[in-house]
Amino acid sequence: MSNPPNPYDFLPEVPGFEVTSDDVAEGEMLGMPQVSGIFGAGGEDISPHLRWAGAPEETESYAVTCFDPDAPTGSGFWHWVVYDIPADISDLATGAGSQDGSALPAGAKQLKNDAGLFGYLGSAPPAGHGAHRYMFAVHALSVASLPVTEDVTPAICGFNMFGTTVARAIVTPVYEQN
Repeated sequence: MSNPPNPYDFLPEVPGFEVTSDDVAEGEMLGMPQVSGIFGAGGEDISPHLRWAGAPEETESYAVTCFDPDAPTGSGFWHWVVYDIPADISDLATGAGSQDGSALPAGAKQLKNDAGLFGYLGSAPPAGHGAHRYMFAVHALSVASLPVTEDVTPAICGFNMFGTTVARAIVTPVYEQN
């Protein structure tokens, strides 16, 4: 089975910047803290640490998303969306994506993921489906606040980032269940 394309390839090209993590790495297997317990994969649903640098000066806010383009849904699966992260913030701590959002920076908000829950939902690909990519993206935006409320879907948030994204940084770990 070949991997579907990178969904960001279908958006206008924007410059990149750096994203690093103490918990996840490009192409490396997710650790059990970032795997789902809620969906029965034996993990803990703890969002990874993310640190970024080098975004353009015109950045007014950030959004952080985690998307699995390999989910067998026809539309992928949104695991996490945080938006309205102030421009002076340059990292999210491990566990910042708790369901209550209490560890997020002041002003930042979370949307419900595709499981209908606020916060980060860890990976839980179907057993035997192969490795899935988990695209943790930091989007630098030219607006201080997105015109969305916490009851919209991740797709609507992405639509509202269209045209305001000035740069994007992505780290893509993988996970599979045999």
